[in-house]
Amino acid sequence: MTKRFKTYNDLVKERNQLEALLQAQKELIREDIKELKEHLQPAVKTFSIAGKFFTRESNNVLVAGGINHLIDIVFKRIILARAGWFSRLAVPFLIKNFSSHIVAENKGTLIQKLFSWMKHKSSSNGHAFRNEPEN
Repeated sequence: MTKRFKTYNDLVKERNQLEALLQAQKELIREDIKELKEHLQPAVKTFSIAGKFFTRESNNVLVAGGINHLIDIVFKRIILARAGWFSRLAVPFLIKNFSSHIVAENKGTLIQKLFSWMKHKSSSNGHAFRNEPEN
C-alpha cells in the first residue's frame, strides 16, 4: 500500500518515521545477534576444546618432541599396555595434540617453573656439598 502525500511536510514526517523505524529494527537485530552469541557461547567453547584434540600446535618443536616422547612412554607402554591397537594409537594421538595446545598457551609459566625447579635442585646440591665435614 502506497501513501499519497498532500504536502511536503507529510513526506518529511513519513521519512522521519521510517528512519526511526529503521533504527529500531537495526537495534533489535543487534540485540538478537548479541543474544544468539550468548546462547552459542557454550557450543563455541566445546568446539574449541574439541578442536584442540584434533589439531596440533607446532610452535616449539623441542618441547613438543619431549612431551610426545613422554606421552608415548607413559601411555603406550604403561597405561595402555594391555589395550587394543586402536586405543594404543588413538589415545596418545589425541593427548599429544591437546597437550601441544596447553604447552603453547602456558609456555611462559611452564618455562618459569622449570627454571625455578632447576635452580632449586642445583642450589640444594651445592648446599649438600658445602655442609659436609672436612677431613
